[in-house]
Amino acid sequence: MPSTYQYPPTEFDSKPRSYRWFLFLIAAAVVVLDRFSKVIIGQRIAPGEAHTIIPGVLRITHVLNTGAAFSMFAESASPLAVRNALIVFSIAAVLMVSVMLWRVGRHFSLTAVALALILGGAFGNLYDRVRYSSVLDFIEVHIIHYHWPDFNVADSCIVIGACLLLIEIFRPQSQP
Repeated sequence: MPSTYQYPPTEFDSKPRSYRWFLFLIAAAVVVLDRFSKVIIGQRIAPGEAHTIIPGVLRITHVLNTGAAFSMFAESASPLAVRNALIVFSIAAVLMVSVMLWRVGRHFSLTAVALALILGGAFGNLYDRVRYSSVLDFIEVHIIHYHWPDFNVADSCIVIGACLLLIEIFRPQSQP
């Protein structure tokens, strides 16, 4: 005869812990850090100015980017169309990455952290495009004869997130 007594749930019976709140908190922290850095640069460095941090390697600048990554389309004949297209693309990217993060966020993983960084960076730059019609870039790097286009915290987080995704893709997976 089966027992009708219900044992109290144990730590092994409970639902798996979800890390979604923590991952979205990472994305929010990226947005806050991005906004804070852009406000500080906007207050302390005039547009077009630069301050050398490490001669020949690193400068802090104040560049307003009206185009996409690496200032693509910045010199377009139709800047309003470029701005609107970038906003639509950014909204789609934020929504898509949010859904992906929600799906993988039940577990803490390299993929989830990567998506959180990408989401925060995409939202940070989207905010600037909507609010100011441009994105403030302020980190300029030179390595030997190579000059990297100016970028910001949001851009850095997007690139770091993309690199983490590549690592996850090429990392050997354990067989179930």
